[in-house]
Amino acid sequence: MMNKRNLIPCFLLAAGRGERMRPLTDELPKPLLTIKDKSLLAWHLEALSAAGIKDVVINHAWLGYKIEEALSNGSQFDLNITYSPETSALETAGGIRKALPLLNASDYFLVINGDVFSPNLPIERLLEQVSSLRSMPNQPLAHLLMVPNPVQHPDGDFYLKNSQVAAEPLDGAEKLTFSGIGLYHRDLFKDVELDVPTKLAPLLRRAMANNRVSGEKYTGPWHDVGTPQRLQELNAAHE
Repeated sequence: MMNKRNLIPCFLLAAGRGERMRPLTDELPKPLLTIKDKSLLAWHLEALSAAGIKDVVINHAWLGYKIEEALSNGSQFDLNITYSPETSALETAGGIRKALPLLNASDYFLVINGDVFSPNLPIERLLEQVSSLRSMPNQPLAHLLMVPNPVQHPDGDFYLKNSQVAAEPLDGAEKLTFSGIGLYHRDLFKDVELDVPTKLAPLLRRAMANNRVSGEKYTGPWHDVGTPQRLQELNAAHE
């Protein structure tokens, strides 16, 4: 049974313009594109609900009203959804910083990119990490789900050795791709200015330099839905 203390809030990133998905995203926000007649966001929300999470915050910018129209307050998923609108996209860290008051997390919260497709995502296993993160003397500021490097990103992002994630090579470490899914401590964003576009990677690299980022490798299904062709292939595979 899931420890209720680990039922943290979740933030879904849905503010990107989706330039590479045009023309599909000219009339629709990218996270509302569908696989097997279900939007990318709906796949995430169903998984979050099944894992017992209740509170979800979704940011949006481009055609954001369509996301609110599609998902409303989340009651159809047995969730409580609130929205963090951005007049222009604030990048990942800037969007998280703006949403912190809505998330109301005491320490950790879950973040998932709205444009990844990962059926069977091990959300419960991630939530089980929260207790061990809290018990560490040098509490990690982030715990990242890392995946094998996909064809479109062969060089990976960060190095993983045991549970340590590093920006620079470590002996015996494997270079993997960050999935866009992770647990974050609110303190990671304490120096981010409100309403200023801020990228996440520099914050993570700084925390890695202080050995405050942990992670794990995930080999289950995961796809970055980055192009119309990839979306088409995923739909064909799930017919």
